[in-house]
Amino acid sequence: MLKKGTKLYSILTGRCPKCQEESMYENPNPYVLPDVLKIKDRCSNCNLKYRLEPSFFYGSMYVSYAVGIAFAVAAFVISYLFLGTSLKIAFISIVGTLIVFGPIIMRLSRNIWINMFVSYDKEVSKS
Repeated sequence: MLKKGTKLYSILTGRCPKCQEESMYENPNPYVLPDVLKIKDRCSNCNLKYRLEPSFFYGSMYVSYAVGIAFAVAAFVISYLFLGTSLKIAFISIVGTLIVFGPIIMRLSRNIWINMFVSYDKEVSKS
């Protein structure tokens, strides 16, 4: 499923979208909160500049909204529909889900955003 060379691979692993050889983030663990959004300047393998323009990742805020809604809907469906909890408990599960998965949502959004503009290049990844 997660095959190198696909957008899904780059999005879910946080790897360089062009060569998919290294993580874009200084610290690959999203739960080290001071480092959650610290991104490298360039890929050491293919030299792709991650910030394609100043304030490039501001656009990922729109993606973050959609990803957050997807996580919230999933939490609601699991807690209210599958587990049969009350609406109050379902709301608490939504809030808890967004807090616990917040760092992952932020990184996923950035990964999706940059992958919208940069495609995998198999020739670059071989070098």
